[in-house]
This record gives sequence, C-alpha cells and structure tokens, in this order.
Amino acid sequence: MAVVIPERARKALERIGLTGHETKAYAALLGKDAEGEAGGMTAAGVSGESGIPQSKIYDILGSLEEKGWAGSDDSRPTLYYPKSPATGLETARRRADAEFAEMGRVVSSELLPLYEMSGASERPEIWFLSGAASIAAKILEMVDTCRSDVRIAVPKASESLVRQALPRLRQLRDRGVTITVLASGSISADSLRSLSRVVTSVRTRDGLFAGGIIADGRYVVILLGHEMGESSSAGTVAIWADHAGLAGFALEYFEYLLKDSEVV
Repeated sequence: MAVVIPERARKALERIGLTGHETKAYAALLGKDAEGEAGGMTAAGVSGESGIPQSKIYDILGSLEEKGWAGSDDSRPTLYYPKSPATGLETARRRADAEFAEMGRVVSSELLPLYEMSGASERPEIWFLSGAASIAAKILEMVDTCRSDVRIAVPKASESLVRQALPRLRQLRDRGVTITVLASGSISADSLRSLSRVVTSVRTRDGLFAGGIIADGRYVVILLGHEMGESSSAGTVAIWADHAGLAGFALEYFEYLLKDSEVV
C-alpha cells in the first residue's frame, strides 16, 4: 500500500523536479518497502498501487531512476525499489548545479558582450546607516523577509540585539529558514541557551569583535565603529548592501571564522 507523503514534502519534491506521477510512484515503492517484504515491485504493481496508467508507468519509473529516487534489478519481470531521499536529493543537487553552470556559460557568452557594448554600469544599492535604532530596524527587516538562510555574527556588544531578535528568529525557524549564529565566546550562557532553542546552529569563537548579518546570500549588514548595545551606540555606523560581490566576500569570511569555532 502506498504511503501518504506529507503535503510539505510533496511540494518540496515538486520544486526540486519530481512530477506528480513520479511522487505517486515513489510513494508506492515506499509502501512496499515499509511492509518489510523482500524484493521490489513490478511496474504493474506500482501502477496498481499508485493509480498511474500502465501505459505511462515505465516512463515514470525510468525517470525516477534517472533522477536517483528509484533503482531496479535484472529480474524478469523487472523489480523496482525506492532509494534513500538523501540519494535523490544529492542527484537533484548535482543536476541543478550542472544545469546552472551550463546556463551561466550560455548567458555570460551571449549577454556579457551586449552588456559591455551598451556602456551601462552596475549600480548596486549600498547604504550607510547610523545610530543603533536605525541599524537594528534594518536588521530586523532583513530577518523578516529572509527566505532560505541567514548567517549572523554576534560580538559581545551586540548581545542586547540578540534578545530583541529572538521572537523573529523563532518565526524564521518555523518557516524553514536555516539560521547559523556565530557568537563571541564571552556572550552569557543564558543568551547562548536562548539562541540554541530557536536557531539551527550556534557556534562560539573567542576574539570575535565584528558583527553583521547575511540574508539569503545576497543582503548584508556589516557593523562599523561602535558596536550595537554600547553606551555610546549613537556613534554606531553600518553598511547595508544588496550586492552579490560584497555578500559573497562576507560569506567567505563568515565560513572562515566558523572553522575555528566551537559548537554550542
């Protein structure tokens, strides 16, 4: 009997490239596997369990094999079995990376000469922010609109901002956003415990003096001058940017700092 795939998982499978029929066929294979029966299912069996017409079932199963979600043996008739979701996801990731790289080459070779001939120049948005209140408002706005992942560097002086952001971070986690926090080793144990309850990963590192946030690998706030939370925070300044190059540099530096950090 086919298993029932949760709606969120079904939509996720659709977004990474599985059709409705492919998801139904995979659910049928999972149902067979869950029953603990030896061997796999025939194409006719998958058709019967999933409701997919037999005229289409071989194409569907072949596509599932190509995408890494199913396998088969050399028996007569052929038996099909489900592969681990980890295998299917890794195959999907490699395919997406290869397709993106190929499309990137096409776009660069076709459009870059046209862009250079046009004489246009890129004008990314870069703002200088001053004052703790305006910087905190911009950071919270970034948190509210984040869709996939957020990375936050929290020096000791920004600890008060973390407490303000906890409810927003909890909402992000509930939306499925990955949240990685790199905190100063001098931040209080209470703050670290509070963070660990609402974010994906918390790490600490001694000597973390700079702070900032990177949202969706695109938007970045880098704190300059006085840190958030200091008594002289009126002099706090920061850079906010919607700039792929600056965000990429910030991401590389963040990952570099993570290497010598400790997991909370």
